[in-house]
Amino acid sequence: MPHKLRKIRKTRGSRTQGYGRIGQHRKSGSKGYRKAGRHKHLWSYVTSYEPGYFGKNGFTSPQSKTRNISVMNLARLEALSNQNPDEGVIDLTSMGYAKLLGTGKLTKALSVKVESASKSAIEKIEQAGGKILTAAPEASGE
Repeated sequence: MPHKLRKIRKTRGSRTQGYGRIGQHRKSGSKGYRKAGRHKHLWSYVTSYEPGYFGKNGFTSPQSKTRNISVMNLARLEALSNQNPDEGVIDLTSMGYAKLLGTGKLTKALSVKVESASKSAIEKIEQAGGKILTAAPEASGE
């Protein structure tokens, strides 16, 4: 609840209201404009919150931005087969997945249709007694 005896009531008529010489205590305008002073009085801010503010860090290749392919792991594939037990072949390409990765365990013999798969995914599917229908297996590992 506001009351009459705030500090400003005591300091009325004193020109600076207790903040020293003219122009002090005027919000962030006295700090410099926005990012000014990062190498001077705002250096502690840079070290705490923006450690990579100065310096060069390379560049991002434009091709790497277009390589966001959708992948699925074997663990999720197992869950999909439990939801649809009567399906003979699980078609990941129609679901929008481009690659099968080998994270997880596979307990069922499944036939999977996908564009590409990692070596470990192919090995695990074949060990479980299933087969994978791909265009070409992945040359390198995951």
